[in-house]
Amino acid sequence: MTENEISKIVFESYQRVLKTLGPGLLEKAYQTILAYELKKHGLIVETEVALPVIYEDVILDQAYRVDILVENKVILELKAVDKLIDVHRSQLLTYLRMSHKKLGLLINFGSPLYAENFKRVLNCDNVAELDNP
Repeated sequence: MTENEISKIVFESYQRVLKTLGPGLLEKAYQTILAYELKKHGLIVETEVALPVIYEDVILDQAYRVDILVENKVILELKAVDKLIDVHRSQLLTYLRMSHKKLGLLINFGSPLYAENFKRVLNCDNVAELDNP
């Protein structure tokens, strides 16, 4: 399954979850329910995946955690805030670079506006063969 196919399933699942639950819950609740929805589609889904920070000889094994990793290809960074800001995108881009993944999805459950709260973030260092739909 390609990153774009995964992205489509994630977006449809995100819409279903937000429409059913609405905004206002904690991020962890959305994480658990979105992971459940994605697993119903037969996807391999991992939550709270440790992402080490490596700097020369220093390794911080559990420095960060990816909210959801789908099919070991797409990172989902979830938020439950009023509005996404630039630092949220920067955080996801850093995760993509550190993990050598091509595509990340920044998803905000804090507002009912789908289009403004679902952002594709591409790792330009590792994206030569990824089509942008």
